[in-house]
Amino acid sequence: MTSQLSPTERSTIRRGAKRARTERSDLHATLDAGLVCHLAVVVDGSPRVLPTGYGRRGETLYLHGSTGARSLRDAGEVCVSVTNVDGVVYSRSMMHHSINYRSAVVHGRIRHVEDPAERWEGLRVIAEQLAPGSWDYARRPNKKELAATAVLALDLTEAAVKIRTGDPGDDTEDVEANEVWAGVLPLHRSWGTPVPSADLIAELPVPEHVLRRP
Repeated sequence: MTSQLSPTERSTIRRGAKRARTERSDLHATLDAGLVCHLAVVVDGSPRVLPTGYGRRGETLYLHGSTGARSLRDAGEVCVSVTNVDGVVYSRSMMHHSINYRSAVVHGRIRHVEDPAERWEGLRVIAEQLAPGSWDYARRPNKKELAATAVLALDLTEAAVKIRTGDPGDDTEDVEANEVWAGVLPLHRSWGTPVPSADLIAELPVPEHVLRRP
């Protein structure tokens, strides 16, 4: 796989093209920073968007859901998006208010993972994206749980990445008037103090992978 993204007709960024990124490493970093993706599918000619967990291994994005969900059973061509918000951009004019963000959109045909080893690995990747360290700490899925869980794979070949950073893009006359404050309010993600489940039978220490969650 080349280190450069190779835009197709539907993955070519036209609006805000100056924010497009061409390095595949930017795609990986954007996906790896997220927790939830939005999976767009078409069911009976009608679009549906499904928020779900995901994980990446190499050039494959893994997703999961219920085997009973028709929207996943019938999924063919799909689109997946992930957006990380880094700050709100306050401008001198309302038209130039914006967001600093990192976003990725992936197009492709979904693959239903049937191989037991790959299904297991896909679930591990998804779990580690959401809760790093948990796969080696908590109970693994049993046969009943595996039978109820669909594992889907999407190749990352056809993807687009946009990233916005920096100050407002105000008009010269608004800047020179110097009448309105402008700048960026950064958004930082941080984790709070772990809260034990109310049904813990005995006091157990919080595991290190939870305390040291990046």
